Amino acid sequence: MITKEDYPKTVPLGRRDLDSSNHLPTMDSLRKAIHTHFLSLGFSKNGDGYSVDGELTKQRIRDLHSAHRREVLERNRSFVETHGPELVHHFATGTQIDPTSIDPELVEVKPDSLESRLFRFASLLWSVPVSQGFGRRLRFLVRDRQNGCLIGLFALGDPVFNLSARDNWIGWTHKDRSQRLVHIMDAYVVGALPPYSFLICGKLVAALTGSNEVKDAYERKYLGRRAIISKKRNQAKLVLLTTMSALGRSSIYNRLIIPEGPQFIRIGMTKGFGHFHLSGEIFKLLRVYLEALGHPYASGHQFGMGSNWKIRVIRTALEKLNIDGSAILRHGIEREVYAIPLARNWRDILLGNQKNVQSCVLPVSEIADFCLHRWIIPRAARDRHYKRFARCRIMECLLNGEPESIWHI
Repeated sequence: MITKEDYPKTVPLGRRDLDSSNHLPTMDSLRKAIHTHFLSLGFSKNGDGYSVDGELTKQRIRDLHSAHRREVLERNRSFVETHGPELVHHFATGTQIDPTSIDPELVEVKPDSLESRLFRFASLLWSVPVSQGFGRRLRFLVRDRQNGCLIGLFALGDPVFNLSARDNWIGWTHKDRSQRLVHIMDAYVVGALPPYSFLICGKLVAALTGSNEVKDAYERKYLGRRAIISKKRNQAKLVLLTTMSALGRSSIYNRLIIPEGPQFIRIGMTKGFGHFHLSGEIFKLLRVYLEALGHPYASGHQFGMGSNWKIRVIRTALEKLNIDGSAILRHGIEREVYAIPLARNWRDILLGNQKNVQSCVLPVSEIADFCLHRWIIPRAARDRHYKRFARCRIMECLLNGEPESIWHI
């Protein structure tokens, strides 16, 4: 971890020293550190920014996220060592699963609970580090009643304000979006866990985001609740979910349609813009630089500052270094954007033409029954690889920091 004391005693970049004896590195040394960081991730210099040479396969994208992932695992090592031996018993071994008897139930995650620790532990298995979400937030574990073990997990949070693929598809103006974005939530974490992931249970977990139980949980938690910032009572029912692929084209969301229930509609691509490649030590260095300049963004992410605080910190620091922030933030890794309507009249609600929501969600049991017969049971008949999975591999992979080399979630 980079601290103020770690900086070399050189000419300071800004108007204020970090303390009486230590100074920031020179602008040239900081620029060089950024350049070296990008090269170490596998990027090449391209004009004012950096790009990835060659085809962006799923494994290539995993590799680009691997440095960030190692930082996340190292940061959570103490948690894994302390709680892992208990939590790992919530994962199934392959021999505990009868695919024909899979019976999912949703368990809402409450703060400071066993479920919250289990959610944190399980989400460390993702090849692409999991966001913490912001604003409104609903988290769920998906358990299998036949053995009490985890099938997967998902989380819903406030959607990003600027998402052109979504806004163009809906037909929103800026005013529409400002007034009715509250009707949407984003599924920012979705996935199955091994060995259920071997049985395409990712499709089941994704489809459950559009269940009646999720709609009811949202209404219990948020409908009629007074917002902290605006002080207004929330009367907006949930009519649409969005989500994005993690590794380019999504095999989980592709052709995911539940008859008379949730369907995943591909509505476009992101623009390959973000900050995952500027995480960890580089981000800390840029933030401390802004702190030395007395810039308010360095003071930390406070509630109400929005989801783009990190981008603002990075862009501002880079501009102070005379580096094109937009070029650096454009990493070029595009993600598919999907929409999941939860109401038959979702578009009319989002355009302000109607107020009464006509929900089209299904109970968990009906969604599960369709997924079992459409995807899970046929996969189990073709591929028995899931039977060989041993849960002891969970701890090995988290402590060694390389689950992506053994399975892909």
